[in-house]
Amino acid sequence: MIGTLIRLRVNGRDVAARPGTMLLQACRENGIDIPTLCSDPRLKPASSCRLCEVEVAGRERSPCACATPVEEGMEVATHTPALEDFRRAMLTHLAERIPGEDPARLAGKPFRKLLDAYGVEPSGTRKPEAKQPEHPYLDVDLSWCVACGRCVRICDEVQGQNIWTFTGRGADLALAPGLSPGLRESACVSCGACADTCPTGAIEDVSRLAAGLPERWVRTTCPYCGTGCEMEVGVKGGRITEARPVFASPVSRGHLCVKGRYGWGFSDAPDRITEPLIRRNGVWEPATWDEALAAAASALQQARRAGGPSAVGVLASSRSTNEENYLTQKFARLALGTNNVDCCARVCHAPSAAGLGQTFGTGAATNSYADIERAGLLMVVGANPTENHPIVGARIRQRARAGVPLIVIDPRRTELADLATIHLAPRPGTNLPLLQAMASLILGEGLTDPAFLAARTEGLEAYAASLREWTPERVGALCGIEPEAIRRAARLYATTGPAMIFHGLGVTEQRQGTDGVAALAHLALLTGNVGIPGAGVNPLRGQNNVQGSAQMGCEPSRLTGYQKLAQSREIHAQVWGAELPEEPGLNALEMIDAAGEGRLKALLVIGYDPLLSHPGARETAENLNGLEALIVVDLFLTETAKAFGTVFLPAASPFEKEGTYMNGERRVQRVRQVVPPKGGSRTDMAILAALAERLGAGQPFRHPDAAAVWDEARQVWPAIAGISHGRLDQEGGLQWPCPAEDHPGTPVLHAGGFPGGRAAFRPLGWTPSLEVTNGEFPFLLNTGRSLFHFNAATMTGRTRNRELRADDELELHPDDAAELGLSAGDPVHVQSRHGAFTLRTRPTDRVRRGEPFATFHAVAAYVNLATGPGRDTVTGTPEYKVTAVNLRATGDAKVM
Repeated sequence: MIGTLIRLRVNGRDVAARPGTMLLQACRENGIDIPTLCSDPRLKPASSCRLCEVEVAGRERSPCACATPVEEGMEVATHTPALEDFRRAMLTHLAERIPGEDPARLAGKPFRKLLDAYGVEPSGTRKPEAKQPEHPYLDVDLSWCVACGRCVRICDEVQGQNIWTFTGRGADLALAPGLSPGLRESACVSCGACADTCPTGAIEDVSRLAAGLPERWVRTTCPYCGTGCEMEVGVKGGRITEARPVFASPVSRGHLCVKGRYGWGFSDAPDRITEPLIRRNGVWEPATWDEALAAAASALQQARRAGGPSAVGVLASSRSTNEENYLTQKFARLALGTNNVDCCARVCHAPSAAGLGQTFGTGAATNSYADIERAGLLMVVGANPTENHPIVGARIRQRARAGVPLIVIDPRRTELADLATIHLAPRPGTNLPLLQAMASLILGEGLTDPAFLAARTEGLEAYAASLREWTPERVGALCGIEPEAIRRAARLYATTGPAMIFHGLGVTEQRQGTDGVAALAHLALLTGNVGIPGAGVNPLRGQNNVQGSAQMGCEPSRLTGYQKLAQSREIHAQVWGAELPEEPGLNALEMIDAAGEGRLKALLVIGYDPLLSHPGARETAENLNGLEALIVVDLFLTETAKAFGTVFLPAASPFEKEGTYMNGERRVQRVRQVVPPKGGSRTDMAILAALAERLGAGQPFRHPDAAAVWDEARQVWPAIAGISHGRLDQEGGLQWPCPAEDHPGTPVLHAGGFPGGRAAFRPLGWTPSLEVTNGEFPFLLNTGRSLFHFNAATMTGRTRNRELRADDELELHPDDAAELGLSAGDPVHVQSRHGAFTLRTRPTDRVRRGEPFATFHAVAAYVNLATGPGRDTVTGTPEYKVTAVNLRATGDAKVM
């Protein structure tokens, strides 16, 4: 590597740089600072400010260092008197445009630092017409704009939204949010990248203007979706005041979405519960920690005495850290003596783990987000990443804009579908036939990878025989797709490699979610798109640590590392110093069922709201009513706590604890305490340890810190043995398997083989959903998230995101809306065989006729009143994505 470096001299110093490095970057890497205003390492060079001009021996003109590649033997001077005079003149000219008043707006900005360095002061005046309309998060006053273009470029090159543009010329050059009067009226997604890159404060965070510069910054990991973006959180006066992206993050690469950048306010929400509560005579009353812990322990002990260990259960949180989840399942098995422990992976991506596990031997993403830029083709199935995983979505969008073929399979015409080479819109519930038809065509036309199939798979013959009935013609009629479109998609996927698949809840939350994931895995196997960069099958995980909660053992039949109970019971017993329970456990939905039958008497719920989140809300409520005790550990009084809680233990927020998360690409990342726990709240780790003490099982839970808990997990799961907190602090995130301290981690699974030796094909028969349309219920309802909110809006609903999207909506094709006499904003009553809700109407051609789509964030809407009892036949995951409904206009204006 040393021999490949280019050597040059800068200001008389010997400097070495990699080939292709721009001079500006090479100087920065060697501690030489060159002034610049238009440069951002996330962006392509623009050379618009010219402040980085340097003198290069042998060149008549001074080139811009940001756009000049290093050359062998180059001699460079960066701060000659002539260059410094030029820079001072340029800055003086720019400063004439900048208001002299309100100096706080420039505080800490690159432009302010340059002005100070060259002894220049702003001398312009504020222009009232330059102030843009109000936005919840972004304050735009273009009086401070120096036309560097960074906001335009970052919106184009990183986010891909193309909101900002320049208008006019010369002295009339001005910045504007497209053709809209303001950002709120534009297609802006409020990611804040423009404010993050703006060097003058012309575009600034509202929070920065209100609170001023933070006193300190703490690097941590975003608590929202499973992408795992890293962020620096600013603190002032003991409170969080802002967040910014981490440039060096391999996942987010200097970018955040609206939730990560601005969605931290829930931590200080006025309705946050920070002291324990006990329900007495039907009313929540304040209690001390001793009283609340004693009441919780007593209720759990009483339930065990009455019904044995199977009468108690624990629901773990996908928002908690790996360490807390590890202790949660350990608590269930040791302190309570039950395998009744589960997490919300049950209601979202359990089919991903099962389907990938059955086929490949490991139930996790095969590849890394970095492979998005290596893929020759991208296929997105049942996922809407630009809204639900925005940083991944932006990267996919940029690749599609660059000409990389994109296949989107989704009933809705999503933003990525607009960019897709091919968009297939199957009727809800028909994913599996569509994928089977694609596989059948690939086999029938000989588009497979024969060498890969022969060397690394088994079961192909039986699988191939099962596909013969799945012709494009038959499947096209079932799915509502032209047969030729199915052929085109199959051929494109099979012949354009490497091909990378991403899938979401539109695949897993089906009656055959596990089989749908297996069908995707089969497509990858047929074409040899496994075990190589830029390929594979990759679930887009919903919550920040849903991957980690399952991997830590928060499942009834699995232990740490998602190892089967029978396979890893011995090592866990050895490390824990105690035997594990033998009786099989219940999953999350089975526990709720058992409560209704009187078999489950007490439930500990950590960061989970089953009443709001589970399908069939009325039946869920009836079942929860059968519990004798419901102990809730959370930040807020959830709907479950409000209705059925008996003890409430206030938890620390994601910004108030230490530990790790595990993102959707198997990357373990550090979570760092930004501020102390608010009020009397405690971490899950502290709460579980205190409860275990009162249950007589305290010794196994006496860990000094989160690092010690993680070290114990490393003992029972060899795949993370090489990942320590100390190493993560030094190196950043690492992807398992990482079996030793000197192991680099594993970006691509299955490169050298599959855990079982060979990947396994298996025939997949289709069982149609029981949610069928008829004259009474003529519509098929689909549900999902929106950009500005997250799940039940427990966090985002307590931020200004609610100003960007206040209500849930029912997307309805304009022709359906017209037939029902509905206009935009009109209330529409949605009735299924199971229940009903009312939402505002949003006519849009992004959904097909007869296939409305509802978001489910607002408690008032309670969309899960209407979703049905269908479950995946392997994992029990609810069938949220297919519900037969009827619609009718209602004159009741009280909606939401």
